Amino acid sequence: MKIWVDADACPGTIKTILFRAAERKAMTLTLVANHPVPVPRSPHISFLQVHAGFDVADNEIVRRAQPGDLVITSDIPLAAEVIDKGCHALSPRGEAYTADTIRARLTMRDFMDTLRASGVDTGGPPPLSQRDRKAFADQLDRLLGRYTNQTSVR
Repeated sequence: MKIWVDADACPGTIKTILFRAAERKAMTLTLVANHPVPVPRSPHISFLQVHAGFDVADNEIVRRAQPGDLVITSDIPLAAEVIDKGCHALSPRGEAYTADTIRARLTMRDFMDTLRASGVDTGGPPPLSQRDRKAFADQLDRLLGRYTNQTSVR
């Protein structure tokens, strides 16, 4: 399992949790963004800078991710694409996107886009809270624990 991060909008505190997890589990973690993102020196952690443009980073993640990989993103269409490829997807707030839930999330996202396009101020997401960080860390641990258990059985 490799971990891919849609790093353009990933909060710094979430990146720190991911850096620690990659080191602890000796897993490959790649951050993908269209602007430089600092990463610690590690054989497990890398950064891939892509050209600026609409969905360029997302498309690169979809192209490179393999079934069983984990993608960290708050981008619902990206999550849907990687789930369709057989990947796991997790939001920075700790929500595990699944094949069962992603279609409803896409529908809600499209509805909110329609509202915004009509001039309705829908507001943005609230700031990342301590509860969100804990939910993310807990969900990440569960996913990585399942992966570790699966690979030790083989």
